[in-house]
Amino acid sequence: MTNLQDLVSAAKQGDKTAFSQLYQEIYKDLYKFAFYCLKNETDAEDAVSEAVLDAWQSLRKLRRDDSFRAWMFKILSAKCKRKMKYYAARREEADLSEVEIPVFQDRDDSLELRRAMDTLTDEERMIISLIIFGGYDSGEGADMLRLNRNTVRSKHSRALAKLRQALA
Repeated sequence: MTNLQDLVSAAKQGDKTAFSQLYQEIYKDLYKFAFYCLKNETDAEDAVSEAVLDAWQSLRKLRRDDSFRAWMFKILSAKCKRKMKYYAARREEADLSEVEIPVFQDRDDSLELRRAMDTLTDEERMIISLIIFGGYDSGEGADMLRLNRNTVRSKHSRALAKLRQALA
């Protein structure tokens, strides 16, 4: 298997195959992050697609090849935040509480977990998604979300408690 840093270097030189391999390495985690933040399959796919397109277009700006994964999640989290702000604005115009959660037989995510994630605030979903699906620690998540590390730790802890209660 090719070293990820070698793939990043090749992709920075315009190698589309290398970029495709990088994308394949992290797509599932990117999608899960976006899906649990946005609660909508189509919006999650759109956010990931937009993030990947932005990443391809600005890949040469990536300073450290070993930070590709974190850089991708940072781009995606910005996309998700924008969509979540849009959702919040739309909620004022119409009641979205009746939006049904789709069941996807080909996904490895359970409906029960999706419903439990619905009990969280947008910020809590973002934190949980970064830490669980992104694999980041609370400090890295804090940096990405531009929040205090202790705030992220406490919000993560409270969000996990809410999830446990919802899943009980």
